[in-house]
Amino acid sequence: MNSFNQSIHQIMDPDNKVLIEGVLFRARYLGSTQLISDGNPTKLTRMLQAQEAVGRIKAPEGESQPSVEVDLFVSTEKIMVLNTDLQEIMMDHSLRSISYIADIGNLVVLMAKRRPINPDETKRQVKMVCHVFESEEAQVVAQSIGQAFQVAYMEYLKANGIEDMSIMKDLDYQEVLNQQEIMGDELLMFAKKECQKEVIVPKHKNEPLGVVIVESGWGSMLPTVVVANMMPSGPAARCGHLNIGDQIISVNGISMVGLPLTECQNQIKSAKHLTLVRLVVVPCPPVVEVLIKRPDTKYQLGFSVQDGIICSLLRGGIAERGGVRVGHRIIEINNQSVVATQHEKIVTMLANSVGELRMKTMPTQMFRLLTGQELPVYI
Repeated sequence: MNSFNQSIHQIMDPDNKVLIEGVLFRARYLGSTQLISDGNPTKLTRMLQAQEAVGRIKAPEGESQPSVEVDLFVSTEKIMVLNTDLQEIMMDHSLRSISYIADIGNLVVLMAKRRPINPDETKRQVKMVCHVFESEEAQVVAQSIGQAFQVAYMEYLKANGIEDMSIMKDLDYQEVLNQQEIMGDELLMFAKKECQKEVIVPKHKNEPLGVVIVESGWGSMLPTVVVANMMPSGPAARCGHLNIGDQIISVNGISMVGLPLTECQNQIKSAKHLTLVRLVVVPCPPVVEVLIKRPDTKYQLGFSVQDGIICSLLRGGIAERGGVRVGHRIIEINNQSVVATQHEKIVTMLANSVGELRMKTMPTQMFRLLTGQELPVYI
């Protein structure tokens, strides 16, 4: 359990007056809310509840967010929240009372069962207290809490003379994950100014820019929009400095990074009355290269496909690190074209892949435009 082998801290347990070991994370406590939940909700229901808690507590964009600097202490026994300034324990939850952990962007939602005040309360309805924290290490915090559950369960089994190999597989997968390099190193590529290019596009007044843009795909380290097509006689094509696959960072000084597709389209449309449009782009090929290292078929790839299109992705898994993006069309698997391959065969090829799995993908809409399956609507 890698997270627990680093930065180990000892804190006095207020209940038993003994030192316990765990991992300490710095975070900002944004607030708590209470939800009523069914006794056995699905994972989807839990995630929707976490999003509801964030919606109640997180201040709207542009408004100040009340918060308190805290230390989040995670151990195999409990999770405690300590006020950084006052050095006081704000919350103290035993690990068994934690029902769900979610990381949403840079937010961590911790959901814990409340002790019933009235013994006659129905077991079908459970009161949940949801704590919301903000941290740059949100994903690591959530993973550490998950790993704390695994280790606590293993210790319980060992104490009772039982070995559960399924837990060992989970921890083994963490080692596989650690060996998976981040394909493409998008953050480094986008952070370097020398990788960015300013493109000035001269155009007539009220003339559209003449491009089709699509999302880079969920799972991108830096989500933005991609040039998917260009009008042959339009300003974007005429300028000679834009290419299909280029990722747009900004339009006339307004960042496109992380914005919804419709908002990016509106920004480009709003430049229609101008005679000059300034773009900052990162030149990229239209095809994304994926490399996944999978030593054995017992390790899940962490994504699903339907008719060659990637439709879901396990966050933080080897596929995401390897460059897989939701909404992309798989073009090749291990140098073999799968453009005309049936769904069942693609699934079999992926399921049986061992060692290095290499794929080439591109945004589905870009693929459809380039292959003539869809007519371009230029903006």
